[in-house]
Amino acid sequence: MNRGLAFFREHTWAFVLLLVIVLLILNLVISPSVFSVQRLPATLATLAPFVLVSFASTPQILGGGADISVGPLMVLVNCIFVAVLLPAGLGDLWISLPILLLVAAGVGTISGVLVTILRLNPLIATTAMLFVVLGLAQTIAGRPASAPPNWTGALAGAIGFVPGAVVTMGAAALIWFGLTRTAYVRNLLATGESDVSAYGSGVNVTVVRLLSYTLGGLFAGIGGIALSAFLQTSLANLASTYALLGIAAAVLGGTSLAGGRGGLFGAFLGGLAIYLLQQLLTAAGVNPSLIQVSYGLILIIAVVLGATLLTSRKR
Repeated sequence: MNRGLAFFREHTWAFVLLLVIVLLILNLVISPSVFSVQRLPATLATLAPFVLVSFASTPQILGGGADISVGPLMVLVNCIFVAVLLPAGLGDLWISLPILLLVAAGVGTISGVLVTILRLNPLIATTAMLFVVLGLAQTIAGRPASAPPNWTGALAGAIGFVPGAVVTMGAAALIWFGLTRTAYVRNLLATGESDVSAYGSGVNVTVVRLLSYTLGGLFAGIGGIALSAFLQTSLANLASTYALLGIAAAVLGGTSLAGGRGGLFGAFLGGLAIYLLQQLLTAAGVNPSLIQVSYGLILIIAVVLGATLLTSRKR
């Protein structure tokens, strides 16, 4: 028993991995065709927004903060692309892609400035930003608008032999992997574990935390592109759906809300678990409103596990 607990405490993603395996088996029993080779690109396209909003929520939590606006930001990027750039003739890949990523990273940076420079509480600052982003998305795309054929369509299918969603999820993962080769991620984890100790060790805590919000915004931008690929329409009302989903997935994947512990691999598993749960409940004919309830329950379970059973005594 103690060895089992020690394993889970050492590998904080192990619990959610078990959950993923169970949910995957149940999904294969109830709806095996969804995971067939022929439907794999489409299935991954529906999974990508779940994973990317999880990625977008993780850097800030690792640094001891939080950003609940990244989910709505992902939807805002979708609305800007479909309802603004495409009708304006700016939907070309090499024009729209940098615009969308710069907007998303810029919004994330503003949240970071509010938290790190103006010293606002992260939840208060990002809740305010959430309402700003929600309002912008609804103003830009109050009514759903269908997108004409565009370059994101390939990301919902396959590019050669590679499912398009692998490109979006892989791009974010590659950025994070590149950062792990630098001192930045180490400094981010050190800041989240103890900003006083990190500062004493020469880490520029303010800059490290600020960049975590910029990075979260960038991942949300990639998520917005993945969402556009899947939907091919603008749906501003999805903003509230994704508001806390990313944090729930990150925490479920073993990222500590206290900061300093976790990573994108656990966030990937957390996003995958929530996606599989949604697929299972949908296939079983559960009322969609109850699926929202399940997200809340997952967040409660993840927080309780993270704060008690799976918390390492070494910290």
